[in-house]
Amino acid sequence: MHGQVMRTERLTPGLVRVVLGGPGLAGFSIPDATDAYVNLAFAPPDAPYGGAFDPARVRDEHPRELWPVRRRYTVRRWDPAAGELTLDFVVHGDAGVAGPWAASARPGDVLVLQGPSGGYRPDPAADWHLMLGDESAVPAIAASLEALPSGAVAVVRLVCDGPAHELSLPSPASVDRVWLHRTGADSDADLLPASVHDLAFPAGRVHAFVHGEADEVRALRRHLLADRGLSRSDMSCSPYWRRSMSDEVWREVKREYVAAMEADVA
Repeated sequence: MHGQVMRTERLTPGLVRVVLGGPGLAGFSIPDATDAYVNLAFAPPDAPYGGAFDPARVRDEHPRELWPVRRRYTVRRWDPAAGELTLDFVVHGDAGVAGPWAASARPGDVLVLQGPSGGYRPDPAADWHLMLGDESAVPAIAASLEALPSGAVAVVRLVCDGPAHELSLPSPASVDRVWLHRTGADSDADLLPASVHDLAFPAGRVHAFVHGEADEVRALRRHLLADRGLSRSDMSCSPYWRRSMSDEVWREVKREYVAAMEADVA
C-alpha cells in the first residue's frame, strides 16, 4: 500500500504534517483505536528502486544494505470520505530518516506503508483520563482528546522544546493540560515524571496513556503501578524512542528494554 503526498504543513518548528491520498490507499481503514499506527518504508538514498515499491519483493531481490528503512508512525487522522491519511512527523534537522523525509516532502511524492494496527482508545467507563508524553505522543494524544465526549475529564502533561512547540489540542472534554518546557539540561529527563509525582489525582478510576521517551516512560510506569496503585489493564504504556540513541540502535535493543521495564513492576 502507498500514499501520495497531497500537501504538507509545518505545525511547529519541530513538527511537520503530511497528508497522503491517491488510489494507493484504496481499502485502507483503521481499527477502533486512537493510537492507530502504520509501518512506513523509506528507500535508502542509493536504492535502485523507488516509488510504490513492494518491501517484501525488495528483501527478496536486493542485499540487506539496500532494504528500506522501517519506521512506525501514529495515524493522526484518517478521512475515509476524502481518502486522506494524516501523519505528523517530529523533525530534528537532518537527524533520522522519517523526519528529514517529511521536511522535504512535496506533492506527488510517494510513501510506502503497511498496517494499520492499534490498541488504545479512552475507556468511556473510566472516571478520568491521564495522558502523558512528548512530541512523539502528540498525534495519539490529540486524537484521543478529540474522541472524548463532553463531560469527560482528562489530565494531560506534555514535554516540548518551548512555547513555539505547543499545540492547542482541542477536545469536547474538560482538560487540565500543561506543557513542560525543556531547557537543554540533564534535568529535562525529570520534567514529566516530577510533574506526575506532584499531581493531585482526581477521584475515581483513571485510564492512562503513557508514551514517549523510554526512560521517562519507565519511571512513570513504575510510579503509576507501584505508588499510585493503577492496574496494568488501566494503562497503555510504550517507549517510542530513547535519549542518546539513534533510531536504529533503539530498534535493536527495544525488545530487551521493554522486557526489563515490565519486570520492574509485574
